[in-house]
Amino acid sequence: MYSNILVPIALDNEDGRAEQAMEIAKGLAREGATITLLHVVESVPSYAISYISSDILAATRTGIETEMARLASDIGATSVVIDGHSGRSILDYAEEQGCDLIVIASHRPGMQTLLLGSTATHVVRHAQCSVHVLR
Repeated sequence: MYSNILVPIALDNEDGRAEQAMEIAKGLAREGATITLLHVVESVPSYAISYISSDILAATRTGIETEMARLASDIGATSVVIDGHSGRSILDYAEEQGCDLIVIASHRPGMQTLLLGSTATHVVRHAQCSVHVLR
């Protein structure tokens, strides 16, 4: 049983994996454990940022924060939204917060994943704590 669990959430993935990851985290949590849902907002490439208004960026950020808060309240967790590279930011956050488990959903590997690597693969390879991967 774990006491400080991090659950990275990709809101753009609508396959129900987030809910499954949250349920697994609840099942692996000891009484009184902290569960944190984390969403990492990746940077918009410089060639595209000039085409997106600051109002749209702000509204998108607000929508993400609202949805993360809703998901967290459903299971009694906290939610955090940060900016950065997803794999590295998840690892940094877990280390800074002293997490003892990361519960992360993964997708079936395709050619792009084999060439570039996935966020889950990066987390598994470099995490300083236990990692539970949901397939």
